[in-house]
Parts: sequence; C-alpha cells; structure tokens
Amino acid sequence: MLAIEKHCLALLESSIATDAAHDKAHILRVVKTAKHLCNIEQADPSIVIPAAWLHDCITVPKNHPDRSKSSVMAADHALTLLAEWQYPEQYYSAIHHAIATHSFSANIPPETLEAKIVQDADRLDALGAIGVSRCLQISGVLGSALYNDDDPFCEQRTPNDKVFTVDHFYTKLFRIAETLHTQAAKDEAQQRVAFMRDYLIQLQREI
Repeated sequence: MLAIEKHCLALLESSIATDAAHDKAHILRVVKTAKHLCNIEQADPSIVIPAAWLHDCITVPKNHPDRSKSSVMAADHALTLLAEWQYPEQYYSAIHHAIATHSFSANIPPETLEAKIVQDADRLDALGAIGVSRCLQISGVLGSALYNDDDPFCEQRTPNDKVFTVDHFYTKLFRIAETLHTQAAKDEAQQRVAFMRDYLIQLQREI
C-alpha cells in the first residue's frame, strides 16, 4: 500500500485545488479518517485507501452546473491513474464505486462497506470545527452573506444557502450527520454536530 500512497501524495503535491475547502489538507484528513474507519469496520484497505486518496482527483466548483457529475468524473480519472501506476485491476470496480458514491450532490447510494467508509470519511470533514471553517471558506468564494438580518437562524423562513452562509447548516450540514453509515462515524458526528450547534448559539448571542 505504501507505493500507491506515494503516487497519490505526489499527485496531490502537483495538483491545484479547485477551492480552499478541497485542498491537500482536506484529502489528508479524509484519508486519515478512512483508514481509521477501515480498521474499525475491518474493510478492505486495498479499496478504501486508494479511493480516499483519489476521491477528489477531479473536482468541480460548488456553483458549477456539472457539480453533481464531479464524483463520477473523479472515479473515471482515478482508474486511469491506477492503470498508469499498475495497481491491481481486481480492485478497479470497487474503487470506482467508492469514489462515485462519496459525493452528497451525486446522490448515488453506496453498496459496499468500503464505499460507505469513504463516504463517511468525506462527510465527517463537513462537520465540526473543520466543517464550519470549510463552510465559511466556500461562502467567501461565492460571496454569500453570513446570515439573514431579519431571521438569522431560519426560524420563520425557508433556508437559502445560495445567499446566506448560516443557512447551509440547515440545508445540508446537519442533514449529513443523518446519512452516515458506520457506527464509529455516527458517534463522531454527534460530537461534531454538538459543536456546530454551540457555534450557532454563540453566534446568536453575539448578533
């Protein structure tokens, strides 16, 4: 596995991130989490580790019309890279599936334990302190306001995360915790969501 990780790291070092929330640090965190979940769930690391490293080898900006196709594009490109690196073909189909299904916007259900682990690892990175930070990074790029002055926490209106950053907590981030598959990921998500709710409470006090 060391050889494939060296290839992936070299690729990562030479790549330019589509946005600040999908940078090298994001990949490294997802790989670390995926390895942890893989060990707990006794899944196949020959599938989980390459898929985690390459899950964002192609990314499309959040506001791009082809955003929902990004994970499948990444899965296709990953197989090209694995072939160049002479990675065993017996894992290609499972790795492709794990990458294709990781994306929230793609809405493709994971059918294998390995795919569930990669999806869980990626989604955990949208929660907690890291999740809040990444949300703010993306919103800054998109030019979104932090919150709605009249109803900051969507108490009497439908959330609109295309306009307000805080609304993204309600349209997606809190929902992510409900989509996780492995028990270890669910346990971690509870702690991270608790932090996010505390963040909103503190924000409410300040505004």
